[in-house]
Amino acid sequence: MQPLAAWLVARPQNAVIALAATLLLPVLHIFSGIFMVLLVLKQGIRLAVIEGAAAAVLMILVYLVAGAPVMQVVVAMLTTWPPAILLAVVLGSTRSLTLTMQVSALLAAVAVLGCYAFIADLAAFWQPVMALMVDWTAANALHEQAQLIEAEPLLVAHLLTVALVVSSWTMYALYLLFGYRYANAAPGETGKYGRFCDLNFGRVIALAVAVVSLLAYATGMPWMQSLAIVLFAVFWLQGLAVVHWMFVDGELPLFVVIMVYVLLPFLHVFLIMALAVVGYTDTWFRYRRRVVAANEE
Repeated sequence: MQPLAAWLVARPQNAVIALAATLLLPVLHIFSGIFMVLLVLKQGIRLAVIEGAAAAVLMILVYLVAGAPVMQVVVAMLTTWPPAILLAVVLGSTRSLTLTMQVSALLAAVAVLGCYAFIADLAAFWQPVMALMVDWTAANALHEQAQLIEAEPLLVAHLLTVALVVSSWTMYALYLLFGYRYANAAPGETGKYGRFCDLNFGRVIALAVAVVSLLAYATGMPWMQSLAIVLFAVFWLQGLAVVHWMFVDGELPLFVVIMVYVLLPFLHVFLIMALAVVGYTDTWFRYRRRVVAANEE
């Protein structure tokens, strides 16, 4: 980790090559956002933006020479680098990883509200995606699932909207967390803005989840239901932070942490919801503080 971080900040051309190469390769796409956070934290926003612009020019030239659609790389840049820059700037300004993550959770709430405010017909908006889902489920002999999608397009559209916001928020949060970790590994001074294992979204957001959930249940309004799900889902990273904290404190073996990550791709939704429950209840009952108090006794 440290050699790579040192190489990235050693010369501007290294940063340009890394940003361009990782954005062009789908498997390494996440690293482009991580590297941008690292560059903003270590070099400042001005130089990082210049390096990003140079990488953008380089990628556009490559796409033009290859005859590939330029809009594809433009969309990739706009959905990767600006959010990474924004979160890195907020982290540098607040000097608090926890506060920055809380701000990101509120931005996720704004995003889901924006979807309902600016998309007049969610079912029509998601229709191409649902058509692909129907074709895929039918091709894999999942006829009941295909019938459900066709019978409840509006419900599926709400679920897709939630999935889009939560997955996007998770990706941007990973940009921030790993970028911050890489920045601390790079040569030179980097502010100590807190540890991931101490992450806490706070009781204000937790109370908002409870209030919005009750209102959503009482009114049955789809946008409020989606908002409640998104606000609750962000707590999965706090649940993961609790797992890491328990390992660092010696309460859990390394095997448990490894198994969480191994099972995450297979039990994706179920494990995320389980971690969200851990994170949400930790906000109210302060598990980590209780463990510290018990150990001191």
